[in-house]
Order: sequence, then C-alpha cells, then structure tokens
Amino acid sequence: MISVALLLLLIFPTTAAAAAVPSIDARRTRHLPLPRGLLRGPESVAFDAKGHGPYSGVSDGRVLKWNGDEIGWTTYTYGPNYSSEACTASVLRPETATESQCGRPLGLRFHLNSGYLYVADAYKGLMRVAPGGGEATVLVTEVDGAPLRFTNGVDIDQATGEVYFTDSSMTYQRSQHEMVTRTGDSTGRLMRYDPRTGKVVVLQSGITYPNGLALSADRTHLIISSTGPCKLLRYWIKGSKIGTMELFANLPGYPDNVRHDKRGGYWVALHREKNELPFGPKESYAHIQSNGSQTMIQNKNPNNVTTEHEDDFGQLAEPHKFNNIFVYEFDPENIHGPTQGNMYVA
Repeated sequence: MISVALLLLLIFPTTAAAAAVPSIDARRTRHLPLPRGLLRGPESVAFDAKGHGPYSGVSDGRVLKWNGDEIGWTTYTYGPNYSSEACTASVLRPETATESQCGRPLGLRFHLNSGYLYVADAYKGLMRVAPGGGEATVLVTEVDGAPLRFTNGVDIDQATGEVYFTDSSMTYQRSQHEMVTRTGDSTGRLMRYDPRTGKVVVLQSGITYPNGLALSADRTHLIISSTGPCKLLRYWIKGSKIGTMELFANLPGYPDNVRHDKRGGYWVALHREKNELPFGPKESYAHIQSNGSQTMIQNKNPNNVTTEHEDDFGQLAEPHKFNNIFVYEFDPENIHGPTQGNMYVA
C-alpha cells in the first residue's frame, strides 16, 4: 500500500500563521479489524446519543456499528436494494463496479433527540435511518430538478433538526472524485433539508469540491471544506452576513471532513498534503490554535485520514479510507505536549 500524507488540523476562527513545532509520535495502536473480505472504508464516524459506537459507512454500502470487543462490528443500516451477494466486492468485481448500485455512505450524523441517523450517500442521496437501524429511507435525490451526483458531507442543527449537506459535484460521481480536483470543477452545492416540511433549498451553488461541513457551536455559520483548493469556507446562516460565503482558512493539505470542537475551533482531516499531483507522500498532522502557532504531528500509519470526532472526554476518533478507525485519547488543554495517551485502531 502506498503511503500518503495525513494531516489533521484544529482551526480556530482567527487568521493562523504556521510555525514549526516539535512533532508527536502517534504510533501506539491496537488493531480491531473490520469484517473479512475486500471491505474498505470507513469514511466517517458518528456516535449516538448514548455514546454508543462508533458507527461508520463502508465500501459495500452498509453502515456498521462497533459493539465492543466481544461482539465487534454489526450491520446497522443499508440503502434500498442492498444485497450482500450483489454488493460484496471481489477481485474480479471491485467496489467501483458495485457502489453505484449498492451506495457509498459518506457523511454520518445523529439527530440526538429523535435518534435518527442521517446518511449522505454518494449515490443514493440524503437518507435517514430510524432508531435501531434497518433499511434507510431515501429523503432527497434531486434539488431544483438537478440530481445529487456526489452527496458527501452532512451536519445537523440539533436545536431545529434542520439538516445541512453537500453535493460535491453536479458533473462527476464519487468514483470520479479525482477528476473533481483535477478539473477544478465548481458545480458543488450546499443545501438544507427541513424534516418538518420535507423541503430542500440550495443555500449556495458554484462551490469548488465542497466536502465535509460543520455547524458552528453558536449555530451562526457553517464551515465547509473545499477539497481541491485546500481551503475552509464559512457560510453564514444568521446575523448581518446571512446568505454570504467567505474564506475561513487556507490549509496545507486536501481537507475531507470537519467537526467543531468544544473550544470554538475545528478539527479538519486532511487526507493528503498539498502538493503537485500526484500527491506527496509525507505523513503528518497539524494543530493550529488561535495565537497562530501550529503543531505538526508526525503520523506513522500509512492510511488516508478522512474524518474525526472529538467527544466530551478529549477522545478523537478518525477513520481511514482503507480498514482502520483511529481513536486518540488526549488532554484537550495540553494538546501541544507529547501525548502519552492510547491510540486504538478498529
């Protein structure tokens, strides 16, 4: 497996200038394998209202739930027309040949009060899963007459239940994701789904490769990762700037998912370092805080970082595109120091 650059940043809502600081060795791992077979993923992680999980979508179209060491992974949900026989990849039938039929779950978020899991499936659109799992219900497949071709990121306003999600391209599907970057495709959209009315509105169109997104802690704006340009964008949903979008941060790599933290900043998963194509092989993380200092953290695990999740106890979970979920335990108040915490791989 070819190593690719891995970066993770914590961005605070101020202009941050990079400054070199000591690296952190993050090699301590424990491996909890996914089910056997040519199963790849995961792309995103989510935890339910009880803290159970993680839940993660994988390459055969399912969302799996981790139930602890004794039980391991179980199927939580899947899209319409899912069949284990048809959706299991093989050497002669790779996942790229099955995912258009079986789906590819990307963004995941729970609405904590209702227990519904919302899934941004690259091919099937925006889906919702009732508490307890089972077959997902497809909510949105097109907006304003234009089909969702590459549904990607999702986040939820926990107070209103409104769902924000991205369609990365109106031209290319997920299997052609590298073309979105190579061509500079700027047909991406940011949308809002209202579960009370079932209506969807396009908040912003013409975005270059919108990927993950996160609602700010104060619910005034959304942070959107723009993968190809290596940027974070801010879209205002409240206040004097409502309905406008602006640059939030330039990044040293290609961002995937983004989550807000407990201190007004954002964790961003950068799956490759910014470089000329083909992408560079350096492996590192970065942590940017409000005073402009930046911590680079060397990552010794050659896998693609795609997302992250920080819980109330300072535990950070991130899945890798191949077969791992890394969970880091760290001190949120002392992130600069060399960590003695544990890293778990699942």
